[in-house]
Amino acid sequence: MKLVIADYNYSSWSMRPWMFVRYHKLDIEIERLMFESQELRRQMERSFSNGKVPVLIDGPIEVWDTIAILEYLNEKFPHSGGWPESADGRAVARAVCAEMHSSFQGLRSDIPMNCRRYFPSYEVGERAKKDIDRIQHLWRYCREKFGHQGPWLFGNFTIADAMYAPVVMRFRSVDVDLDEVSQAYCKTMNESEAVREWLQHAQQESHVFDEDELDWPSELL
Repeated sequence: MKLVIADYNYSSWSMRPWMFVRYHKLDIEIERLMFESQELRRQMERSFSNGKVPVLIDGPIEVWDTIAILEYLNEKFPHSGGWPESADGRAVARAVCAEMHSSFQGLRSDIPMNCRRYFPSYEVGERAKKDIDRIQHLWRYCREKFGHQGPWLFGNFTIADAMYAPVVMRFRSVDVDLDEVSQAYCKTMNESEAVREWLQHAQQESHVFDEDELDWPSELL
């Protein structure tokens, strides 16, 4: 089985299934292709994903949507506990994942994921601020209702945490005013072994993807 991803520094959608794979130390090959590279274009021409990554390849099976990949991995590796054990926890976890998948356009456009750089005093736009408030509301709800057995959104690490990992990466790059619950959750994410490994890979990359570089003074993280 192989997971094909793009840049560690920029690719938020790649980070989500990668995070799940590495957190659980699943025996899956990782292949990284750089954005806009000839190799990415060449390989994705043969893919059914319409030229997009991430893609999970399991023999003749190709899974090309992040949520679908995570669901597939959870079924292939049931010990990973991709969803909470309780029915109400699973329902809420799927709801917050679906909201991450389809919403927060203000955050995505205003604060692209860039793991290598910090943008001091960056002026976050109003749409992004509303998204940040909503995300904190979701995090507080999950932690208060379901997070009593551990530091993750539903206590133990789940698909929901993989889905929100890139949000925490965005919050590393700019100054955002987070409540105590959100600060603690970001600390848990940033100190996890999988995220530290992802950031190490990002620091080793030198490719610059202009689309995800903010026009703002920055410094290396």
